[in-house]
Amino acid sequence: MNPEQFVEELTKHNFKLTDKQKKQFKEYFKYLVAANEHVNLTRITAEDDVYLKHFFDSVTPLFTFNEVFNDGAHLCDVGAGAGFPSIPLKILMPSLKITIVDSLAKRLTFLKELIAKLELKDVELVHGRAEDVGQNPLYREKFDLVTARAVANMTVLSEYCLPLVKEKGYFLALKGPKAGSELDDSQKAIQVLGGKVIDDVELSLPASDEQRTLILIEKIKKTLKKYPRQAGTPRRKPIH
Repeated sequence: MNPEQFVEELTKHNFKLTDKQKKQFKEYFKYLVAANEHVNLTRITAEDDVYLKHFFDSVTPLFTFNEVFNDGAHLCDVGAGAGFPSIPLKILMPSLKITIVDSLAKRLTFLKELIAKLELKDVELVHGRAEDVGQNPLYREKFDLVTARAVANMTVLSEYCLPLVKEKGYFLALKGPKAGSELDDSQKAIQVLGGKVIDDVELSLPASDEQRTLILIEKIKKTLKKYPRQAGTPRRKPIH
C-alpha cells in the first residue's frame, strides 16, 4: 500500500486526508525508518509495508468501532512502542487526547521527538510498566478508551489495560489473526477485572492476506483494588 493507495482507502471510509495529515504520515515514515537504525522500533521498514501494516492497521478501529471514538475522548495507549496505534489515530482524529505508556525510555525519546516533528498537541508520555501505572491514582480508571496492539495475550493484556479504563469506557485490543481462542481463554480475567466483551471483528487489510482481529470490551464495573498486581505477576500468574 503506497501513500496514494493509503489516502484512497481512507477516503472509502469517509476520512478525507488534508495536505497536513498526508505530510504528517510522510514525516512519520521517514523519521521511523531513520530512528530505527539506532533504536529497535520495528522489523517493518519498506514504505508500502509501513503504510499498510502500521499506519492503516492502527486506524482500522476508527471504521470498525467508530461509535466509541468521541470528539475530545481521552485515550491511553499501553505499550505503544513506535506509537501504534495511538499516533496514527491522533493524526486522523486530532481532537483525541492521548496518553502513551511505555516501559522503555529509548522508545519514549523517539516518541517525544516524533510528537514535536508532527506538531501534535495533547499527547502525554508516561514512562512505566502498565501494572504500576494502573495503580497510580493519576491514571487509574481515568480513560474513555484504552488501546493495545501486539503487547501480550488477552488474559495478561486485560490486567494491564482494564484498570486504566473508566466505568462505561472501553478497552480496544488490536490482535492478529484468529484471536478467538485467546479471547475464550481470557473470559474469566475480563469478568474479574470489570469488563464485558461487546464485539470481536475479524478483518483483512486491503489488497493483502494480512488478517487482524479487533476486540472491544466495555468496562461495566470498577476494577478491584488488588488489580493490576505487581509488575511481572500478570505474565507469570495469569488470572484463570
